[in-house]
Amino acid sequence: MSEPNTPLRRSKRGQPVVAYISSPSSISADVVPSRPLHSRSTRPQDLFEDEATNVDSLEHLNTHFYQSYARSSKASSARAPVRVYGRAQRPRQSDADTPTVFNVGDTVLVKTGSTIPSVAVVTAIWKVDGEGFKPKAPLRIRVHWFVRPSELPKIRAKRDFYENEVLYNISACETLAPAVVLAHCAVSASPSKAITTRENAAVDDLYCRQAVDPMRGLYYQFQWDTFRLQALARVLPSQEEQSGDWPDDHLWQVKAASAARIMTSSRGEGEHPRKRRRIERDGGEDHSESSDDASGDEFEVPLNDISEEEEDDLGVGEDEDDVVAELAPRTPSRRRKRAGTSTPRTPRTPRTPRRTASATAGTPRRRGKDASLAQPTPHSKAALRRRKKTALAVRPPPPAAGMLDIIDEGAAQELGTDPWLRAMHVLHVAARPGALPCREAEYGRVLRAVEELLEEGSGGCIYISGVPGTGKTATVHAVVRELKRMAEQNEANPFAYVEINGLKIPEPSAAYGLLWEAVSGHDSARDGHMKISAKEALHLLSNHFSGTARVGPAGGHACVVLMDELDQLMTTKQDVVYNFFNWPTLAGSKLVVLAVANTMDLPERVMSGRVRSRLGMVRINFQPYTTPQLEQIVRARLASAKLGLPADAPEVIAPDALKFAAMKVSSISGDARRVLDICRRTVELVQPRKRMARTEDVKAVIKEMQNSPTAAYLRELCFHERLMLAALIKCVRKEGVEEIRWADVQHQHLIYLNLLSGSGMDDDRDPAPTRRPSADELTLVLDSLLASHALIAEDGVAVARKAEGERRVALNLEYAEVERVLGEVGGPRWRNALNV
Repeated sequence: MSEPNTPLRRSKRGQPVVAYISSPSSISADVVPSRPLHSRSTRPQDLFEDEATNVDSLEHLNTHFYQSYARSSKASSARAPVRVYGRAQRPRQSDADTPTVFNVGDTVLVKTGSTIPSVAVVTAIWKVDGEGFKPKAPLRIRVHWFVRPSELPKIRAKRDFYENEVLYNISACETLAPAVVLAHCAVSASPSKAITTRENAAVDDLYCRQAVDPMRGLYYQFQWDTFRLQALARVLPSQEEQSGDWPDDHLWQVKAASAARIMTSSRGEGEHPRKRRRIERDGGEDHSESSDDASGDEFEVPLNDISEEEEDDLGVGEDEDDVVAELAPRTPSRRRKRAGTSTPRTPRTPRTPRRTASATAGTPRRRGKDASLAQPTPHSKAALRRRKKTALAVRPPPPAAGMLDIIDEGAAQELGTDPWLRAMHVLHVAARPGALPCREAEYGRVLRAVEELLEEGSGGCIYISGVPGTGKTATVHAVVRELKRMAEQNEANPFAYVEINGLKIPEPSAAYGLLWEAVSGHDSARDGHMKISAKEALHLLSNHFSGTARVGPAGGHACVVLMDELDQLMTTKQDVVYNFFNWPTLAGSKLVVLAVANTMDLPERVMSGRVRSRLGMVRINFQPYTTPQLEQIVRARLASAKLGLPADAPEVIAPDALKFAAMKVSSISGDARRVLDICRRTVELVQPRKRMARTEDVKAVIKEMQNSPTAAYLRELCFHERLMLAALIKCVRKEGVEEIRWADVQHQHLIYLNLLSGSGMDDDRDPAPTRRPSADELTLVLDSLLASHALIAEDGVAVARKAEGERRVALNLEYAEVERVLGEVGGPRWRNALNV
């Protein structure tokens, strides 16, 4: 009895999302293969994903390969037939009876998740049969993908493409069913086929002049017609002579090798030498590391995205016999473009000296070995050790005083030269500065962590915590802007970016649809959001990151996700945050998650063990701003408001008043948004009188802000009403959700009663009682808060069937305002209990 074969899991990331069609139960009568060319024993990679998991043994199965197959025009395709009523032009009988023949080497259109069909070339056709297998097995079509410009990462170096241009993907292959192959298409390398206007572009008449590595954003000059003819010339001999390697994807894959060589013939003429790349097909034979052993089947072409400055750094002036270093499977190192006026940057890790051909002439190149090794997971010791050795140098953010260009030209003309109006503009919390003062260290840590993950093509999670108003989201936005700039200038790998705010989506599961749009390359700005359910998006994402989905050109690049307000995405089962933290841990996922929360101990206090274990060890905490830091933030904004004004422009706020506002805010919360709001209202108060704001004006504004209707209502509440609000806030922080069971609120209320019974004596008529209230008395307190709409609770027929303790309640007021007023009324003990 033979041992069952373990099915191989083939990663399909980096390819277009094909409309999934499970393996047909039998081959369609309208799809007829040609005469068999070769037969061999079946291997796991010959089967579809669902078949590989259901087949116990491959011992009695055989695989038959064909050169072509014919499909009748009546054959059912991936799209349902359209019924036409009334008068319609019927096709001619001769056209209807003519079958469509698809040969190996034909370029075809494939139905994918995109609105426009993807392009691929047929590389193999086979069928599996044998004892215990399906009576009529379906055909398998092996294709190698092209990439449309719309399927490339959104954040990348900008390049000009023709309207009908496609790019050859250097290594993306996929096995499909015949039903998703729509029709033939023509791909040519002739410049006469290039079309510059969208009106004249056709879906099936395409032009190819380049090959591309979508993950790294590298482009190569590529002769498709020559490459196709040479590949087809080696397909049939490989079937007859090297049947054990069939289907050989290496015949259609290209490997890039780089050589920074000096052309001796150009030295005398004074021409500048060029760095060149060699695109070669991996034919299976051994090659030495010397460039002299290159075979005639290789293409030597220049790399399209190399500038002259980089050519100077890539060995120009070195020996002619530099070794051709193979790029795959290693990640190519990217060199930062240096501007003449930029600040000197910290250099990267020194490079290993070049090895000359004479030193390695007899060393054979090891091919294929690295691809078969198990890759380390993103958080394994091997990955962390390699990441530490190849740590990138992070540039510090630009000086805050010189980059706070909050006022653009249009706003400057509208505001004029009034310093008070300009100050109110820059002090608004919605104004976005170019740099964040006092957050240089956190900025560098976040940028370094994300840049390392993008550079090595792995996934990971970064947990960012801190109280509200400490610059967490603003710092992440600054990091993303810097990464976008680097990717657009070809200094970093291209990537996709999506921001998911827990307060802006109707429910936590809606995050699946937003992430799927970014992964699949959907342009929501042009086509609107995808009409897809959360369940379907979760299924597609799970298949994509686990490597079991049929995916294609869109989605092979890295994806950066900002999960802001993570507290609002917590559910009872915690399935949403679990999936978002689990997907980056899968090898090759290339998903980077930036989780931003308002509490530092949220993972230990709220998350379950399985969620916490996948969060990783990269945690960055933002401490509350101190008084000097708050002063520096306001001063930097006021300095930006004075740009373009005369030197004798009056000051809008006195230094003592600014220091008093900073001290007042830092002693309570350290919220930068609150001190900006106080200063803006102070300037607004003195603007009609055109004078400098003083400390008395700041005190008046603070008093007015504290006497809001909500604050006045909270101060008039009795002891047990304030205690119930404090108990509810404590439960929300503990469980991470806003809806709390009434039984939990009652339990926390009694705990706080023992803790705070000796405080809260505002006057003689409202002493802090020490007697434990009964359940009915607590219900009366709840009804009082519900009547004033301070709390909201479940209601309806379904709630009436529940037990009284299972009823859920939620706070209907602003959390920060309630905490502040309760802390002021109750005193230090209340502030300690509420962690204010």
